[in-house]
Amino acid sequence: MRRIISDIFWILYLLMIVACKGKDDNDGKKVFNINLDQNVTSLDPAFARNQNAIWMINQIFNGLVQVDSALNPIPCIAKTWQMSKDGLTYTFNLRDDVYFQDDPLFKGGKGRKVVAADFAYSFYRLIDPKVASSGGWIFSDKVKDASGFKALNDSTFQITLLKPFPAFMQLLTAQYCSVVPKEVVEHYGKDFRNHPVGTGPFKFKYWKEDEILVLLKNENYWEKDGDVRLPYLDAVKVTFITDKQSAFMNFIKKELDFFNSVDGSYRDDILTKSGKMTSKYKGKFQLIKGPYLCTEYVGILVDTSKTIVQNSPLRFRKVRQAINYGIDKPKLIKYLRNSVGVPATSGFIPKGMPGFDSTRVKGYDYNPALAAKLLAEAGYPNGKGMPEVTLSTSTTYKDLIEFIQGELSNLGIKAKVDVSPSASLRDMMAKNEVNFFRGSWIADYPDGENYLSVFYSKNRVPFGPNYTGYFNDEFDKLFEQSYFESDAKKRYELYYKMDNMVMENASVVPILYDQSVVMLQNNISGYPINPLSLMILKRVKKK
Repeated sequence: MRRIISDIFWILYLLMIVACKGKDDNDGKKVFNINLDQNVTSLDPAFARNQNAIWMINQIFNGLVQVDSALNPIPCIAKTWQMSKDGLTYTFNLRDDVYFQDDPLFKGGKGRKVVAADFAYSFYRLIDPKVASSGGWIFSDKVKDASGFKALNDSTFQITLLKPFPAFMQLLTAQYCSVVPKEVVEHYGKDFRNHPVGTGPFKFKYWKEDEILVLLKNENYWEKDGDVRLPYLDAVKVTFITDKQSAFMNFIKKELDFFNSVDGSYRDDILTKSGKMTSKYKGKFQLIKGPYLCTEYVGILVDTSKTIVQNSPLRFRKVRQAINYGIDKPKLIKYLRNSVGVPATSGFIPKGMPGFDSTRVKGYDYNPALAAKLLAEAGYPNGKGMPEVTLSTSTTYKDLIEFIQGELSNLGIKAKVDVSPSASLRDMMAKNEVNFFRGSWIADYPDGENYLSVFYSKNRVPFGPNYTGYFNDEFDKLFEQSYFESDAKKRYELYYKMDNMVMENASVVPILYDQSVVMLQNNISGYPINPLSLMILKRVKKK
């Protein structure tokens, strides 16, 4: 009863903070205030399909493994693990001090210990057609069925794959792979999305969709920082202001502790063209930049069986290479992005990915003279005689594509810009109805295989994300060979070869490797910025 009264107090307290804007918490409680410009779609890990959901799920739940600062898998609930020599069987040894958060459905309302059967249940949910999880791809074609997940005893969990997958441990760091309690999930059914119970550093307390979400400190959390039990914060309060300018003003007024949106409407107010904080705000808050595993690119359909390709000058490799050389990426990043991002001159796999080496993949630097030479060799000197091409994009990236349109014009290439809603553009890409389009690839898990899968012939649309129709027998052989290479360094060598093949073919024009930008109030410490753009609050401190 005492705990129930305490929790009710906390909810009322946090709602009071929301009502009294501009007033900081002054009773010693450490509340971390953030804003998300879109509602969280679900707090069920089986539906962790977008960043907002992933961020919140990461506070409430844990999995077998997590990533360190270098994106390597490290222990979480699994303290150790072994892989069989054939790469098919993974055996995990679980900690014995991890408990689910308290819930009335547990005996006495106290959270019970996590056991191996919980992972077998949680992982099968992802491929259970009745659940229809957006994370089904995690285990689809990798395990046979429920028999692929076995609880050998309470502390030993085993996964058996159909074929080797060297990036499997990286895959298991995804929030989809969080552990959930069967009795709670089955009691609430679909409503588990708004009644989550996990093992993470924060526990769910209140959610009024599109308005406020409240998480409280999990007093029984198992992780420690030295001798101190985590987390340091007492609560997390999330608001959902959709207007980015308004949310930014709340950050400036110190009503928010964290802000990560550098919208075009106020970008110049915060950042100089060189990417430094403007004198207006220098010293008033912290600004941190770091790699973000996202490659912004322009894709070119190269499947010559398609009529749209047969009638296009983009079917010629030298034309595609000329386009790659003809775009001034540093200028684009400086003037359109205030230097947020890195020129993508070393392949499709982005900076920040384990194994990334700018010296091993030959991409395209800005070289308009070489671009003009290649264009002439393709039969279009200064663009003469070359039919007009159409650049397809969504509204959000219209400025980027118009910049590229101008760069192509400098080469003598006539290009028009076609703007469509994002969903419509994705549909046209999936149907091969556009042959020159803006795209991006954000890492699902920290391994280069995830990026190279975009060019694997068996992933050509509609069966996968190969929107360019790229096909190369040698590439496919290397891609499949990489599945059997457990040595990371040797696997990276295969990745370099494949990325070089893609660059030589020029079916994509990598524009930039993205960066995360995080703004924090000066009294916040311990927030780690990482290439997966994960929000990790368990070690955050607020003075």
